[in-house]
Amino acid sequence: MAHHTHGQDSEPPEAGHVHEWVDENVDARDDWARRRRKDIPNDKQLFVLACMDERIPVEEVLGLELGDAHIFRNAGGKVTDDVIRSAALTLQFFDTAEIIVVNHTDCGMMSAADEDIVGGLEAAAGGDLDDVDLDPALPELNIGDASIAEWVRMTDDIDEACAAQVSYLENHPLIPDVPVTGYVYEVESGHLRRPGEHVGEEISERV
Repeated sequence: MAHHTHGQDSEPPEAGHVHEWVDENVDARDDWARRRRKDIPNDKQLFVLACMDERIPVEEVLGLELGDAHIFRNAGGKVTDDVIRSAALTLQFFDTAEIIVVNHTDCGMMSAADEDIVGGLEAAAGGDLDDVDLDPALPELNIGDASIAEWVRMTDDIDEACAAQVSYLENHPLIPDVPVTGYVYEVESGHLRRPGEHVGEEISERV
């Protein structure tokens, strides 16, 4: 599927084939500009959920280029209502057929106590979170009986958290039955690993 048409065309044409080369590039540019109108999916038919941490080179570690995937990043790489909204849309209407979750070591969602997070948010809101709209466009949506700490979703164990996000996606009624895979990005090594697989520790232990 053609993409990357912004300034880089295919190889120069051979004699007698100039019109074909021009047509190919015109068509490729049109496909790129009208992807949604032409129902053209992203090139890998992939949805990625990752943490917003600036140290995670999501495209690089997954081998992706511009046009390959729909990438959603938030604090902690957590399955929230908006992740479900976005994933459901791309899976149901954009022919996306796979989901990858990327969490990471040294995540900021592990670096503070719940009470500190709640206290900081309360201070920002002037001391009362009861009347704060979580979605300003839809004030009727709220967290119900849940607490602000539950809404923030701090993490105790990144491997367990990654596995949980995969499970949430696999079992949600708005998410079709597609492959969902989770990985932990090690900021200390610059590589991905599967949740629960600590290769560095295992190879240093006596068998």
